[in-house]
Amino acid sequence: MDKKYLRKIILPIIAVIVLSIVTILRSPTDTTIPLPLPNPISSTKVNDTKGIAIMADKLQTPWSIAFSENGTGFFTERSGIIKEINANGKMLKDPLAYIRVDQIGEGGLLGIALHPNFTSNHKMYIYHTYSNYSGTFNKVLMLLEKQDKIIDSETIFDGIPGGTFHNGGRLKFGPDSKLYVSTGDASKPELAQDKNSLAGKILRINDDGSIPQDNPFPGSPVYAYGFRNVQGMTWNPETKVMYATEHGSTGNDEIDIVRPGWNYGWPNEECSEGKADTAPIICFNPSVAPSGITFVKSNKLGYKDDLIVATLKGSHLRSINLKTGEQNNILVGYGRLRDVVEGPNGFLYVLTSNTDGRGIPQETDDKILRIFKP
Repeated sequence: MDKKYLRKIILPIIAVIVLSIVTILRSPTDTTIPLPLPNPISSTKVNDTKGIAIMADKLQTPWSIAFSENGTGFFTERSGIIKEINANGKMLKDPLAYIRVDQIGEGGLLGIALHPNFTSNHKMYIYHTYSNYSGTFNKVLMLLEKQDKIIDSETIFDGIPGGTFHNGGRLKFGPDSKLYVSTGDASKPELAQDKNSLAGKILRINDDGSIPQDNPFPGSPVYAYGFRNVQGMTWNPETKVMYATEHGSTGNDEIDIVRPGWNYGWPNEECSEGKADTAPIICFNPSVAPSGITFVKSNKLGYKDDLIVATLKGSHLRSINLKTGEQNNILVGYGRLRDVVEGPNGFLYVLTSNTDGRGIPQETDDKILRIFKP
């Protein structure tokens, strides 16, 4: 067998096996999930046995994906490209747009969100890193889409501290139709506790970038603070409770219930340390680097009311039943996972992140996966 082929297939498998052993041996009992040994990654587009379809491949660090009600998906690549997957599941050949970004470290084109009325107003929102004479920052743009092209853009929120690491970047519209923006501490931990800084926060703004009158701090976009690097946000569709994933410093990754005006402790406290009201509902130690997160609405795959979490360092997709506390790994063998969303069809869509400089990319990485069977 060709040695080059062996290196591409065997080495990633060995890396995941080693990571699985470390996770099992070092995790506390409440977060220990035995990771099944991965099979070699299939080169076929659809694997009926696994219930996985490869919607797109050979991507460069896809970061975020969002779906409209009619089943059209839009996703970002960190280099500054926005692409579309139509309602029939085919990726369009030509990108919607090329955005000028500063792709340094963890920065670049990051989050994307669609307006709640996207099918009628065609507004989408992106978050990206840029640099100027004053330094490195992040901003939110509102884009107007027409016939599979971006025809207009407007900066609606700017001046978010940025850097090589900890840029946050997740965008989500909440059940209140407000736009929520996660920001990192930009490697300056003290900023997370400064309510006058936009770093280390979850921000809440109107769809035009203005500040809602009912925000917890009058005149401020800050919704919650004391974060290191929030990478995922979602809501329980029935209770409207908000959840977020947070990267810890050395281990101490968190899943938090986010409430308006609350302080989540960074850099003074992590995980179960400190005040009980902001303690995470789940702490991962050692780190799995939780990223995108979604609260499942449909029972099409049997995960209704579960939290589904994509993990980067953990290299698996995890389901969490909040009522029973049961956790299970539902996808392994595809390396680092950046984002997960539930499509309007009830299937799960997952972005891999093996070309981000920290993974072991296969020849066809990165990918968008569709999980259509449990």
